[in-house]
This record gives sequence, structure tokens and C-alpha cells, in this order.
Amino acid sequence: MVAALIRRFHEAKEAGAASVVVWGTGTPQREFLYVDDMADACVHLMKTYSGAELVNIGTGEDITIAEFARVVAEVVGYGGTISFDPSRPDGTPRKLLDVSRLAGLGWRARTSVQDGLKRAYRICRKSRRVCICQFNRPARGKWRAALQRICDKALP
Repeated sequence: MVAALIRRFHEAKEAGAASVVVWGTGTPQREFLYVDDMADACVHLMKTYSGAELVNIGTGEDITIAEFARVVAEVVGYGGTISFDPSRPDGTPRKLLDVSRLAGLGWRARTSVQDGLKRAYRICRKSRRVCICQFNRPARGKWRAALQRICDKALP
């Protein structure tokens, strides 16, 4: 979803489109974690944790898809309107991890959604390309190498 929205808003900005349509109602909530925070959490766990229980890595905070779309539009510099297509599926109403075990080990994410999007967009634009690959699950897009592969497949 992250790369898809970046692409959609970037293309709308470049084309001078008056409106961008986002699938669903915009009300589902999602948690987003920047790749460097994911890597930092993994290193922290390797140094501090040897238990058998699973440890969720996340921010412990979520935002609506509508708010996320507004942040993407702002980061990309798109000034048109955003509308939602309720005939398209919303998916799960809320996806938020319980990160209390990780917080108890002294770690928390440092990168805000806006800063993470700015960095991701800058990486894609650095080579004058736009990410075009879509992620169905945010966890699939957490790694820097994955983001680079997306940018390598992008349009010039």
C-alpha cells in the first residue's frame, strides 16, 4: 500500500490531476514502521533478548488510511483533492501490534510516519524514479533492500 500510494500521488502531481481516488472508505487503521527502525529493533533484540516468546516489532500506534493518504499527498507535494471509493474493499478494520514486550526491553520506534515517507520518497526520487511496486502487506516492505529493488523496477 505504501509504494502504491506514493506512486499514485506522484503520478497525479506530475499529470496535474485534480483528484486522486483511494480504495475503500479510508477508515481502516494501520500501523507503519520505517525500515531503519525495524533494523534497529532487530539489533536491539539480538543484544537484549533470548526468550522463547515471540516479540512484535512495531510502533504501537496506528492511523487511518485517510490520514495516511493525506500525509503521502503532502510528502509528495500533491495539492489536489483526495476521494475514497467505498465500492472497493477496506480490508481488516484495524492492524495494530502489541509492542509491550519490546517496550519492556527498552526499545521504541524513532521515525514518524511523515519522516519515514519523506525518506522513502527521497530514496525513490534520488535515482529519478518512482516506486511502482505494490505491497499487500506492510511487513513485506520493511527492508531497505526491498525498497531498493522496487526503485530498480520503477519507471524512468
